Amino acid sequence: MFLFFSTLSAEGWFIVLVVALLLGMAKTGVHGAGMLSVPLLAIAFGGKISSGMMLPMLLVADVFGVFYYHRHASFQQLKILFPGAALGVAAGSWAGSYIDDHVFRTIMAATIFISLAIMIWMELGGKEKIPDNIYFGRLAGFLGGFTSMIGNLAGTVMAVYFLSMRLSKNNFIGTTAWFFMVMNWFKVPFHVWHWHTIKSDSWGLALVLTPVILLGAFAGIELVKKMSDQTYRWFIVAMTLVAALVMVFR
Repeated sequence: MFLFFSTLSAEGWFIVLVVALLLGMAKTGVHGAGMLSVPLLAIAFGGKISSGMMLPMLLVADVFGVFYYHRHASFQQLKILFPGAALGVAAGSWAGSYIDDHVFRTIMAATIFISLAIMIWMELGGKEKIPDNIYFGRLAGFLGGFTSMIGNLAGTVMAVYFLSMRLSKNNFIGTTAWFFMVMNWFKVPFHVWHWHTIKSDSWGLALVLTPVILLGAFAGIELVKKMSDQTYRWFIVAMTLVAALVMVFR
């Protein structure tokens, strides 16, 4: 752990501090902040490595999100999503073993851009054409699990799904918090024993950054309180656009 800390450059430390702050904000409602943190870490450390590096930080941040918003979750939606999500994680773990880092980052960029296009289409009237049934939910769960494993990018996919389900601001945040807490813990064995991308360094870094994650969580709570449901929906779209631009101009 200490070897990793000693070899991390000043720029590297700046990036992980910003990512920790953004992850804390993301888990308490500033949903797009998490989308922005993914390309930042991928640019600095590589797609696959950053995926394992970020997961312990996400687990810490998940605790704050679930603690504050757990009462607002739609457990009916979660029951629909979890079976497909578990299959998606397993599929992502298998696929990730056969692709190099360049392809990994290309998939990450494509996921963000496709999700962004769908979000904008929905907000301009397309959401009425999105199916509202269990099969669509199962598919969304699978895609969420797959993209969660491939670069921790399920935030973009699940944002599309939850926006299409017309969840209110608090229901959106609470359901998202529970979904990702369960999924992130489910992913740990795959990262530890299959990809070998989570080491003791990763857990140590998450522990050191916990105060920064907590600061971001409180900042996220205060920011979301000031937004209406409609403003919040467009805020998610805007943050996804920023994440997409970061990937393009990396």
